[in-house]
Amino acid sequence: MVNVFNFGWAWVALSLSLAIHVTDEALNDFLSVYNPTVQAIRRRFPFLLLPTFTFRVWLTGLIMAVVLLLALSPFAFREARWMVTLAYVYGIIMIGNGLQHIVGSIYLRRLMPGVYSAPLLLISSIYLLICISVRF
Repeated sequence: MVNVFNFGWAWVALSLSLAIHVTDEALNDFLSVYNPTVQAIRRRFPFLLLPTFTFRVWLTGLIMAVVLLLALSPFAFREARWMVTLAYVYGIIMIGNGLQHIVGSIYLRRLMPGVYSAPLLLISSIYLLICISVRF
């Protein structure tokens, strides 16, 4: 019988969803929204140290993050206990990421970069959280 609550496959699904999400953001000029927003926040709250990015640095960092997350997959398939905490943090952050794109699009009344893949990010994040809560 197939186990639909496989922690390893849930981890891979979220990591691949993140790769799709990064692609969505890159193709829809995410930094044209992100960098001006950060600059406006800095003007209002100068004590917040939020970074701005060039496209190359931003994309390289996210590609490296996705590769690292996928490299951790064997540990998820082996159900390494230390991965559970990491998976909770990962899942919750990605739920927040997906919601930000959707809520931002509703609030601004226009489609924000990354909104097309945000539902996939939400679904795979929830799936990962369900899998770890059922398995551990």
